Amino acid sequence: MAEHRRFYATGKRKTAVARVWISPGEGKIIVNHEPIDEFVNLETEKMLICQPLMLTGTYGKVDIYATVSGGGYMGQAGALRHGIAKALVEYNPELRDVLKKHGLLTRDARVKERKKYGLRGARRACQYSKR
Repeated sequence: MAEHRRFYATGKRKTAVARVWISPGEGKIIVNHEPIDEFVNLETEKMLICQPLMLTGTYGKVDIYATVSGGGYMGQAGALRHGIAKALVEYNPELRDVLKKHGLLTRDARVKERKKYGLRGARRACQYSKR
């Protein structure tokens, strides 16, 4: 754990991509040039984003600067959570076990399935009429 260094990681969820930088500090979280309270709409989003910090006990001890693009608000929150977890491992490798146990280092691979031709959606077919 080196002092006055920045640690970088990328987090992804659905089509959202978050670039996260972590440095030792007093707990500021800046997302897209806004404080976290202005960036998030729901309290559940903030809880999701701060989950890696709470689990590792680093909440209020590190400053986080992040940029996030693509996806919707929950996808962006998930991308931020993934990026923060990965950056925390770069910051302090001892935190890996805790984050891994809670599944925060694993990229959630679920994405929207593409629409297929001849169907009305990914799997939704037209109504079948026997007679």
